[in-house]
Amino acid sequence: MANDAVKHDYHIINPSPWPLLGSLFATVMFLGVVVWMKGLGFGQLDKSPVLFGIGLLGVLYVMFGWWRDVIKESKAGDHTPVVQIGLRYGMIMFIASEVMFFVAFFWIFFEAVLFHEHRAGIHSAIEEVRNSWTTWPPKGIEAVSAWQLPLVNTLLLLLSGTTVTWAHHALQQGDREGTKWGLILTVILGVVFTAVQAAEYHHILHHHLFFNEEAANSTLYGSAFFMATGFHGFHVLIGTIFLFVCLLRLLAGGFTPQKHFGFEAAAWYWHFVDVVWLFLFAFIYVIFGAH
Repeated sequence: MANDAVKHDYHIINPSPWPLLGSLFATVMFLGVVVWMKGLGFGQLDKSPVLFGIGLLGVLYVMFGWWRDVIKESKAGDHTPVVQIGLRYGMIMFIASEVMFFVAFFWIFFEAVLFHEHRAGIHSAIEEVRNSWTTWPPKGIEAVSAWQLPLVNTLLLLLSGTTVTWAHHALQQGDREGTKWGLILTVILGVVFTAVQAAEYHHILHHHLFFNEEAANSTLYGSAFFMATGFHGFHVLIGTIFLFVCLLRLLAGGFTPQKHFGFEAAAWYWHFVDVVWLFLFAFIYVIFGAH
């Protein structure tokens, strides 16, 4: 019966189209990336972003619909204490998978930094390769100064970590006004971080030699730099959207001191982004960024 009370702590999810639709649109999106970059003989769509755009819009639609249903389930009382524990475990596992994602980038970076002389010895018969591996960064590469825009972004993220913590503690105390302003400041700092990083990339591409044709190993340095910092910037963008949605939910009357896991998950994710940047700043910019 529809009026029967739930007799257990677990939420039995109704049949949902979102997992299947999400998989299909994700496939279209990533196939679109390949077609856009490499081309697969798709006629007029070959090397066109159209297929990627269709897949991306589909993924965004699935994200909106799926999370909307999760919010409805929460308001309906389906998120019991046991279910909330499962949601927390899921977020923890997601962040752990993101940690390993960045471990892969740090792995190749440290392998290149710490063992470049060993590689020069292995390939000593090839003079071009030997010369390119004798120093790090490779000869001919102009490393970015850590004490200009990267330092500004470090201070921005550290400050945003304090504002999101302020917002979280304010919500726990029932101070919705403090939560609102803490979230607004955090979102603004996230947007400013993205703008500063865009300015840094613009400066690098116009004034630095990250892909010097005269340095055989320059592509490794440039690829490692842009993959690590670029994907981190993408995560900052995701986190900013995450927190902005939480702000909209707060303004719409959502979240209570006892029940606000959506915002708590966003705060966890933001702190993860902060920590990753500190590692990037320390190793890629400061310790191994200059000759």
